[in-house]
Amino acid sequence: MRELNMNSQELLPVVEQTIGKRIKHNQPLSGGSISDTRLLETVCGAHFVLKTGSCARTMFPGEANGLKELAVTGTIRVPQVHASTQDFILLEYIKTGDEPRNFFNDFGEKLAELHQHEHKLFGYHENNFIGATPQINRGTDSESQDWSNFFFNKRLLYQFKRAEENGYATAELRKLFANIESKVDRILQTPDAKPVLLHGDLWSGNFLCDENGNPCLIDPAVYYGHRETDLAMTRLFGGFAPDFYASYASCYPLAEGWEYREGIYKLYHILNHLNLFGTGYYQQSLALMRLYL
Repeated sequence: MRELNMNSQELLPVVEQTIGKRIKHNQPLSGGSISDTRLLETVCGAHFVLKTGSCARTMFPGEANGLKELAVTGTIRVPQVHASTQDFILLEYIKTGDEPRNFFNDFGEKLAELHQHEHKLFGYHENNFIGATPQINRGTDSESQDWSNFFFNKRLLYQFKRAEENGYATAELRKLFANIESKVDRILQTPDAKPVLLHGDLWSGNFLCDENGNPCLIDPAVYYGHRETDLAMTRLFGGFAPDFYASYASCYPLAEGWEYREGIYKLYHILNHLNLFGTGYYQQSLALMRLYL
């Protein structure tokens, strides 16, 4: 990966040309640590979100394609993509509002609807990013047709190899990971492991409530995989409201044993956090792997 050096101020003339309007104000928006995110206001009062400063040339095109993949389902609102290049992505600004009483009921129902959009293969036609980490979505024929094969090789093993490169693969982590490898087919055995469209990085920082009280998804890491992976991610840092899970289950009940499988799906994200943020996630990685001893 190469570092791109065009910052948001340098890109403003390009953005003005793209939207055909002069930008009057821009201010930083809170959000993730991956990109510089700014709210733009034009002279006629229109608002846009500009993200710059990615660590790889494919990050913003990948985000744009993921948002478009979610949008065509018509199930849940995502920001419209106005433009994307290797240097920036320009998005619709979604004004936020207060969550109504039925917000999480609605959110759970819409996610269940999204998860009914199927594909014939696991993965995606291009690789993208989970945070700042490359997410490998393009697999071999056998990986693309078998969920446990895909999830182990393109998710867990990829992160484990990065942990080795980063110096986090202690003897204990290696031993526990070898146990996961020996049991992964049995752990992930489930009758409904079919490829469905996933947000891919569904934690509390990647959804919002719009001005009309509707749930919206942002910052996806899309691919086609087992729907339980999205739900496991929602529970990783405290979980969503109980109504969310109840509503989802009433629309699209989960297969027996989902609680047992949840830990291995969380493991992918915790290993990614270990690789991104360091040893603060080491013990949690071990704890998740010990669930399958």
